[in-house]
Amino acid sequence: MFLILRNVCGVCVCHEFTSPLGHRSINATPTDTTSDLEIGGQCILLFSSDMFGSAWCSEDETRLLQTLFTGYDKVVRPVSHYRDPVVVTVGLQLIQLINVDEVNQIVTSNVRLKQIWEDVNLKWNPDDYGGIRKIRIPSTDIWRPDLVLYNNADGEFAIVHETKVLLENTGRITWNPPAIFKSYCEIIVLHFPFDLQNCSMKLGTWSYDGTLVVINPDSDRPDLSNFMESGEWVMQDYRSWKHWVYYACCPDTPYLDITYHFLMLRLPLYFIVNVIIPCLLFSFLTGLVFYLPTDSGEKMTLSISVLLSLTVFLLVIVELIPSTSSAVPLIGKYMLFTMVFVIASIVITVIVINTHHRSPSTHAMPQWVRKAAEEWKFVAMVMDHILLWVFMAVCIIGTVGVFAGRLIELSRIG
Repeated sequence: MFLILRNVCGVCVCHEFTSPLGHRSINATPTDTTSDLEIGGQCILLFSSDMFGSAWCSEDETRLLQTLFTGYDKVVRPVSHYRDPVVVTVGLQLIQLINVDEVNQIVTSNVRLKQIWEDVNLKWNPDDYGGIRKIRIPSTDIWRPDLVLYNNADGEFAIVHETKVLLENTGRITWNPPAIFKSYCEIIVLHFPFDLQNCSMKLGTWSYDGTLVVINPDSDRPDLSNFMESGEWVMQDYRSWKHWVYYACCPDTPYLDITYHFLMLRLPLYFIVNVIIPCLLFSFLTGLVFYLPTDSGEKMTLSISVLLSLTVFLLVIVELIPSTSSAVPLIGKYMLFTMVFVIASIVITVIVINTHHRSPSTHAMPQWVRKAAEEWKFVAMVMDHILLWVFMAVCIIGTVGVFAGRLIELSRIG
């Protein structure tokens, strides 16, 4: 391509001309009388050395496309004989795990769905078209396998983004469109936040049975080479399985699908720091109520303050826990244990204070108590000392008892 730029006060007027090879170019004609090729800063001549090569390549590609798509019908399966199936190789590449919705049981993921098949109607000899061996054409112009996500959860079953396909002279077609999949997954929250979820993506053709279109996974595992690590989940295992399904309507005709399974382990650090540790501290603080002197007026105040603080804390973090009635999460059980623990300490504190303020005139001391103490105040003090260690022990044993079993299971799995 030729382009002349003037540097003087005159104005350059650009116009197009067509070369003998049919290539369009741009020429600039000055309006003054200065020479077009003057070197002293007057004008610059730019020349594209590959102009003619581009023209030939464009002409060959245009001619190739016209030849390929003359009489081409994208509705008809690209096979030589009607009974021949189209063999499609499918590969799923997981890019990102966007969201896991435990309540609605929906997993949102960013994927690339690679599909490879052969179109017998789109072959050519590269020598007849300037050595062209590969071209990229819109995917909407050719026949495509109508792969859909069977366990879709938002109504968008098919691939929405229409990207181009890579077509080779042998008829091999490679299509690798990106997609955002929202798939249904049965989320089991019983062990939340130390849970392990098994989610899947089931892919298959919607219109064709196994005698017309055969789908095969390109590997026994989905591709996670470009997977962006999630801050909440880690992939423990992932597999792909091919299934032959026979429905009651047509027991002799198989319908094929490829199911990709993902075993995901939740990273519980966020919930440990923001839920479990605060609840554990509340429990320890509850036990310290019995360390205060029995006649201290702050004894009951501390108990009520811990209860109110725990209530406000639970109201704040309730949104972090999956709101489902299918099962009580592990962390929900621990929060319930903490609440019962605090309420029990308040009830027992009331009993201890009542014992401290008893007198022989109002409450007769049993004979078996007289053998150990002569006053009710001493009895209340002994109760405080015993309850301090009992509550501390219950706090530790209860916390370990709630989580230890699940942690042992995960250690065996990992």
